[in-house]
Amino acid sequence: MRALPVRIDAVLVQALIAAALSFAHLHDLALAAGQDGWKAWAYPVSVDLLLVAAWRRLRTGGPKAAGWCWFLVALTASLGANVATAGLLDLDDVPDWLRILVAGWPAVAFLGGTLLAHGATADARADEHESAPAPDASEEPIPVAELTAAESTSAPPSTPPVPPALVTLARKIADEHRARTGTSIDTSTLRARLGVPLPLAEAISTHLT
Repeated sequence: MRALPVRIDAVLVQALIAAALSFAHLHDLALAAGQDGWKAWAYPVSVDLLLVAAWRRLRTGGPKAAGWCWFLVALTASLGANVATAGLLDLDDVPDWLRILVAGWPAVAFLGGTLLAHGATADARADEHESAPAPDASEEPIPVAELTAAESTSAPPSTPPVPPALVTLARKIADEHRARTGTSIDTSTLRARLGVPLPLAEAISTHLT
């Protein structure tokens, strides 16, 4: 079996190196601030995930204010750790305010991730609602119960009464159907459009021929 050639992407390698360095700096800062063990490793993961979530929100469209806000928060946390571990801060004697910031970061990251996730879901639902096609009013049944009740007293019992106004309405519907489809309207479609019983629809059809 022939081995597939491996292509090295310089940009990807550079991104992996930068991510590894940033990850290490965040870990060292969290460790210096008193977050030992697995907690020191969880901090860089939290910062990077918030950064990715905010960037994804910016790329998916919709309102971008929340995306930019949390992107800058995560970027500040990452850059702050990189600068702090560059020799400008004594990691053996971390100031109290930095310990407070590191200890409060999980709550900030949880809030940002939750708002980004739920905000994206709400925007998607709103877009889906706005893009849904409006119902075609011409396809809705037209109620004619009152019209037929007012003019149905003169026809014999064996033949459904057909009021002239109903015939006029049916002819208009038939003309619209022919203009839209190029074919004559059938009895079933006419019955559905008028919302009348089948015998009455058949009687109306005889007036349209």
